[in-house]
Amino acid sequence: MIVCLFDIDGTLLASGGAGKAALESAFTEVFGIALRAEIPYSGRTDRAIGRDLMQSHDVEPSPENWQKLLVAYLARLPDSLNNHHGRVLPGIGTLLQTLRERNDVALGLLTGNVQAGAKVKLGHYGLFEHFAFGGFGDRHFDRDDVAREALGAIHTHVGTHVKPDRVWVIGDTPLDVKCARAIGARVVAVATGVHTREELHNARPDLTMADFSDPSSFLGILS
Repeated sequence: MIVCLFDIDGTLLASGGAGKAALESAFTEVFGIALRAEIPYSGRTDRAIGRDLMQSHDVEPSPENWQKLLVAYLARLPDSLNNHHGRVLPGIGTLLQTLRERNDVALGLLTGNVQAGAKVKLGHYGLFEHFAFGGFGDRHFDRDDVAREALGAIHTHVGTHVKPDRVWVIGDTPLDVKCARAIGARVVAVATGVHTREELHNARPDLTMADFSDPSSFLGILS
């Protein structure tokens, strides 16, 4: 069995900033504070982003405050997705369908999104049905821990032991490469996010691609 774990933002889809807008709108309303600091989002977990938003605005990053922020974010996300001009990234629909039709491949997620947010985003773009399990950013500050959660989910879902070198992480940031290595997985870095192909290549993935409009090099490795 081969397992492919996909990142969401910048890999499967580009939401046009819908997630960021929903989270920051939720933050300003819940805590009554205008944003005055820019927080890095790329490749990070929602939990870490929420913590940094709170800390940089002198809000106690307690579990209770995180839950308030999360509830408000999820309430705003559907409208934000409708109002932003996002898209499924090149070749993704065909790639997922091709992999899904193979009986030797299981598809999962390895994403910094909280699980409920991942479901809303993927559902909006008609991609949710492809994924049955994964690791998510609800509890983890470090993406490596999300990868470990995803590895545990593989064993639960597949029902048999899967060797790490039969697991592929597909992402668009150097942090995706790093977290794949944390679980001994192989990794494809695709330059459809904010990082250039050169930046991704320097992180030393097993394969670097511009996009999946022609997925033959990746499918060839899997075969």
